[in-house]
Amino acid sequence: MRAVIQRVTRATVSVEGEVLGSIGTGLCVLLGATHEDGTAEVAKVARKIAQLRILRNTEGEDDPNQRVSAEESHAPILLVSQFTLYADVRKGRKPGWSHAAPGPVAEPLVQAVANELRATYGLDVDEGKFGAMMEVEIVNDGPFTILVEA
Repeated sequence: MRAVIQRVTRATVSVEGEVLGSIGTGLCVLLGATHEDGTAEVAKVARKIAQLRILRNTEGEDDPNQRVSAEESHAPILLVSQFTLYADVRKGRKPGWSHAAPGPVAEPLVQAVANELRATYGLDVDEGKFGAMMEVEIVNDGPFTILVEA
């Protein structure tokens, strides 16, 4: 699995003008799955999302030594599936998608990450709609963006 984790002051995901998920200060996560992913990758990426100490401390300060995790601060997560994270652009001008898991494989994995964040870490998770053309609005705080490979 591949996750782009962004510290945000706010983020929203919409489909055809309807807001499906919206958070304030927290993490916006773009998540992609590949063919080999399974329960181990789900657990690892969920743990990273929940426990990376990248959020500002409770006073809103951004001291690297005092940053907190989403789990510690009970910060919300906006989780958006994004197969394009597995684009292959090594040759030509047209991305290839052979590394991205097909919908029937990827959708349950993305849902499993959301469920793991809720059940294991007690986090509020808003989601986009798998396979839909989504509009994602992100106000990146920092900017602060981390790529996680599980």
